[in-house]
Formats: sequence, structure tokens, C-alpha cells
Amino acid sequence: MADFSLADLKTLRERLGTGMVDSKNALVEAGGDLEKATELLRLKGAKSNAKRADRSTSEGLVAAKEGDKTATLIELACETDFVAKNDKFVALADSVLNAVFAAGASTVEEALAAPADAGTVADLIVDQAAVLGEKIELRRVAQVTGDSFAIYLHKTSKDLPPQVGVVVGYSGTDADTARSVAQHISFAAPEYLAAEDVPTELVETERRIVEEISRNEGKPDAALPKIIEGRLGAYFKQVALLEQDYAKDNKLSIKKVLADAGLTVSGFARFKVGA
Repeated sequence: MADFSLADLKTLRERLGTGMVDSKNALVEAGGDLEKATELLRLKGAKSNAKRADRSTSEGLVAAKEGDKTATLIELACETDFVAKNDKFVALADSVLNAVFAAGASTVEEALAAPADAGTVADLIVDQAAVLGEKIELRRVAQVTGDSFAIYLHKTSKDLPPQVGVVVGYSGTDADTARSVAQHISFAAPEYLAAEDVPTELVETERRIVEEISRNEGKPDAALPKIIEGRLGAYFKQVALLEQDYAKDNKLSIKKVLADAGLTVSGFARFKVGA
């Protein structure tokens, strides 16, 4: 029988969140060496994670944090809604968010390499994936800059953590309108801030499509330029925030709402779990 105490067993379980049997077996295999037992459990967890590598992660949560001039939005994904609402998963998301924010990471690669506890964010995720028994991945990270921020986290189910997250960076003093615009973004899902931000190749592709549609409808050549521009305008309303009709009053554009409120949006990010 390996020489270890109940205190060692308790420490190991609290350190990794593993079950009684797995913790005890690891201590026996490690001859009572707490550090070696920890390593054994982490290796076991890593092997389990590797087996789960091809599994789909369509559940999870979004989380956001703001600071001075920057805010961070993350999507942490898992396999089931059962784990998504687990306290350990929610706590993991909080730890990941804090580490990513502190590191100023703006990409998943930078975020995974960010320091967290005694290792990195990647290490932290691997450890907790072993504890929770599911594939867990940091799917997306965004960093938004601004003088102020409006953060809106929306629950699609009251039993689950937030599934849609929006961060809006802005200048101005009307925080209520800024939050309302964040709520609009959660619903309308724009991809770009302004029409001029849409990549030229996407605009040209859309232009070719609407021209072909218009010609196939038998529209006269003389009317085509105006029809094409009108349909391009409808496309920009779909993808560009400033061109969209305000969700709370479709007689107003977001551009007009912001101008009336004395707000200027510097950028935004929107994540929906699994999207």
C-alpha cells in the first residue's frame, strides 16, 4: 500500500477536480508522490482529450470583460448543454476570459498561449476537459477598442449561460442607446460596421449576382444600373450595421440613431454559440 494521507487525497482531488477512485489510484501508482500523481492524472486526461478530438462542440457559452480602452469577448465551446451549465465549466470560462483579457490576446492562438495559473490557457482547458469528460475548445476570441463599451449577453434559454454575446466600442455619453444598439446587433447579426468596410470582392460578387438576377427578370438595360444599386443597398442593410434599420424602430437607421444620441461606434464583435 502506497504511503499517502487523506490530506494528500483531498489536495489531489481539489487540484484537478478528479473523482475519489481516480485520485486514489493515481496516488497508489505514484507511490504516494503527490506531484507524480498529478502528472499521471493530467496525462490520463490528455489521452482522453485526444480521443475526443473529432467530437462536435455545438454547445457552450459566451463571456465578455471590459477594461480601459479595450474589451474582450470569447466563445468557449463544449459538447452538451449539460456541461455548458455546469459550475466547473462556467468557472473555467471565467478563468479563461480573465487570462485572455490580461494578455491582451485578439486571436485564439494568442489566447491559448496566454499565462493561466501555473501554465497556459490551453493547459487549463485540457485539464478541465479531463475533469468534465467532454471536448472543450476556445472557439473564438475578439478584442474591441473604444472609449466606452456596451456589453450585452443574451440567454436563449433561462437554464443555460449566455449563448449570444455582443461588445460595442463607442465614444459618447448615451450608455442606454449604446446598450440598445448592442441588443440590436445580437438580433440583426451585422458582419461589418459600415458599407465601406465590406471587402471589395464580396461587393463585386454581390453586384454580379443581382445584375444576373435583374437581367433574368427581363429588366430593361436602361433601368439596370438603378435596380442594381437598389439591390446592393438591400445587401448592405443585411451586412453593415450603420445601414441597418433599427430593430426598435424600423423607420430609423442605426446611423441616424447613433447620430441623434451623439455616439460614434469604433467597432463591435458578436458571437453566437455554435454559429
